[in-house]
Amino acid sequence: MAGQVAGFRGPASVTRFAGGQSNPTFRVSTPGRDYVVRRQPFGQLVKGAHAVDREARVMLALGTVGFPAPRVLALCEDPVVIGSLFYVMELVEGRVFWDGTFSQVPHDERRLCMEAMVSTLAELHNVDPVAVGLGDFGRHGGYFARQVKRWSTQYREDPLAGTYADMDFLADWLADNIPAADATALVHGDFRCDNLIFHPEQPRVVAVLDWELSTLGDPLVDFAYHLMMYHVPDFVPWGLAGRDLAAFGLPGPEAYAARYCALTGRATLPDLRPYLVLNLFRFAAIVHGIKGRQLRGNAASAEASTLVDRLADFARIGRSLAD
Repeated sequence: MAGQVAGFRGPASVTRFAGGQSNPTFRVSTPGRDYVVRRQPFGQLVKGAHAVDREARVMLALGTVGFPAPRVLALCEDPVVIGSLFYVMELVEGRVFWDGTFSQVPHDERRLCMEAMVSTLAELHNVDPVAVGLGDFGRHGGYFARQVKRWSTQYREDPLAGTYADMDFLADWLADNIPAADATALVHGDFRCDNLIFHPEQPRVVAVLDWELSTLGDPLVDFAYHLMMYHVPDFVPWGLAGRDLAAFGLPGPEAYAARYCALTGRATLPDLRPYLVLNLFRFAAIVHGIKGRQLRGNAASAEASTLVDRLADFARIGRSLAD
């Protein structure tokens, strides 16, 4: 870091952030300022996964148009240095909310926090990939079908983590229910409240984190992933299904979707059921991969077992929507 990060001065101490099921993330503290280092996980990696170099590239590009992405300070593509690829970025001060009800903020600010989330996602989808140098960041068109193939393959090619009847059903159902609509935009792939940093005092997003799954894809798939919070119970902190939204001061899914439409210039949305089913299947497939890494002894987070215990629940909810 002394040779690659401008202004770096030691001594340094390192602590690991909580969470980060995929790529371990660390805080590097020095007398002058703190930094964040994000690396690939330890042990054997799934081919094409944990692409921290892609994360760095998309954040650098979005920074050129003022999108709230942390500033990347250095990228190391030499695995000899610490044993894997990694990058260094600025530490953004603010608040991270794991609770999807935003119960930690005053009641009248919770709706504003929700509006800030959907506004930030709409802002991302409105970015012209070509204009920011990301025209080749993924393939144009066919995103839904490729996602079905990718996650079905990843699920089926990890037998150590076991098989699930609902997952098998969803893989087949999705292959038969690919929507005709096929737009292309920059997509985040994991847009949730706990992957955002809010201003220390204001209901405003100041940084979007965890860009590992970002690519060029269908913005409706990306939005449906975010909207999945309304369909998942509170066995995950960001789940809102079954909650009294009005009592918490939160908008319902219809109002939330209407705001997204207004911000992206859409008159309406198509039937989002296939998009929601895809995202529930994909989330279950990701957790299935975490289970495999856990069984191999290289899961990235001590909290991984909590998600693994809920793998079947995500598949079940997806199948209920499909049925």
